Amino acid sequence: MTKWEYQSVALLSHATKQILDGWGEDGWELVSIVPAPLPEGADPRNQQYVAYMKRAM
Repeated sequence: MTKWEYQSVALLSHATKQILDGWGEDGWELVSIVPAPLPEGADPRNQQYVAYMKRAM
């Protein structure tokens, strides 16, 4: 049975591709991208995202 390790990664809107490519080069596979929680009263145009990655151990 394959064992997996997981990592969450903050994505910067101006460098998303570079961030994901870097993790991919290290053997990480993208599982999901979700919006990060917005602080109360924050402008939704400043939404940040979190990528969830996995790789076999």
